[in-house]
Amino acid sequence: MRAFLDNLGLALSTLRGNPLRSLLTLLGIVIGASTVVAMMGLVEGFRLRVNSDLEGLGAGSFQVQKWPVTFGHVDRAKYNRRRDLTREQGEALRSLPHVAHVSIEAYHNGRPEKIATRERATRPNVSVGGGNPDYQYANAVTIAEGRFFNDVDVTMGGLVAVIGADVADLLFPGESPVGKEIRLRSTPFTVVGVAERRGATLGQSQDNWVIVPIDPYNRVTGRVTNHNIAIQATSPEDAGKAQDEVVARLRSLRGLRGIEENDFEIYSNETLTGTFNSFAAVVAAATFAVTLLALVVGGIGVMNIMLVSVAERTREIGVRMALGARRRRILSQFVIEAVTLSLLGGVLGVLLGAGGAVLAREVWNVPASIPAWAVLLSLLSASGAGLVFGIYPAIRASRLDPVEAMRTE
Repeated sequence: MRAFLDNLGLALSTLRGNPLRSLLTLLGIVIGASTVVAMMGLVEGFRLRVNSDLEGLGAGSFQVQKWPVTFGHVDRAKYNRRRDLTREQGEALRSLPHVAHVSIEAYHNGRPEKIATRERATRPNVSVGGGNPDYQYANAVTIAEGRFFNDVDVTMGGLVAVIGADVADLLFPGESPVGKEIRLRSTPFTVVGVAERRGATLGQSQDNWVIVPIDPYNRVTGRVTNHNIAIQATSPEDAGKAQDEVVARLRSLRGLRGIEENDFEIYSNETLTGTFNSFAAVVAAATFAVTLLALVVGGIGVMNIMLVSVAERTREIGVRMALGARRRRILSQFVIEAVTLSLLGGVLGVLLGAGGAVLAREVWNVPASIPAWAVLLSLLSASGAGLVFGIYPAIRASRLDPVEAMRTE
């Protein structure tokens, strides 16, 4: 331990003697360490935000859609060839033993709408859809004021609507929207309920929406042929059984044989989380590739500066060896110096990366949470680079002939 502390002291004194040279040498190490910490902090922050936001889908709920939910390239031609999901197919799922609610929903390809009253109007960015009373349960909608539309409203063809909190705040500031009139493409609808505020998912508001019964929606906006189907199982524990039953029933209704793949997609909290984790894994792999390249560049810089240091201190090495210093001690001195230099770069990189992630979170409201393993990985990688690239200069120093070394000017 005494020898180690002595070598560490010598290493630090050498770094203090050449601060600018040491700092320039560390640039590659700093970039590598800061990249790991910053990127992993952002990815971890997004992962936590996604997991939190997806809880809003509701326990035991899942959805059936024609299109997949994925990150990256989608073969649109393949999915365009799929047949539409019809209302009749959705209705056929109600009789399944582990299905409690079936919400059949109509949207015009996510096309936003403008909602207006006589005094005010929203921008044309409101998500408007048609649904049935089960929408409330399958999508975990909590009513803050009023009620959700019911089977009587649907049967009577009532022009009623439930609106999100953002729409309520914009169109009816400081007053209750219940019983008031809103207009969708000039058609009046009576507001019967306001949903509880849900906040944002990945920066997108979950409160900027209007839902109306599906038949009036088709009459006002045009008939929708493809539907989303949201399903709530009889209990969260039965969600897996409900999914199996839904898949089997839809395959039968859509005439799919045993070896044919499903021509519809099912997603839930777990599948969406898995999709995001796959995306995060790609980001992590790219980050590690950049980090590895930066560490190699930084390691080469460390090796170069250590070779220069050995050349500059050849006489010092010769004197120490003549006074009884063993080769092993010389070797360990230069290895510790290289590792210390790299570790210092790692610490600077961690501070820089963490500072960048925190700045993004505080200034631009980007979710960031720096995992401890990313900090530890950065420091270990930096130290490892110093060890690997510092070995050769250290061996070269330890193998110097003392007599020849002392003759060096």
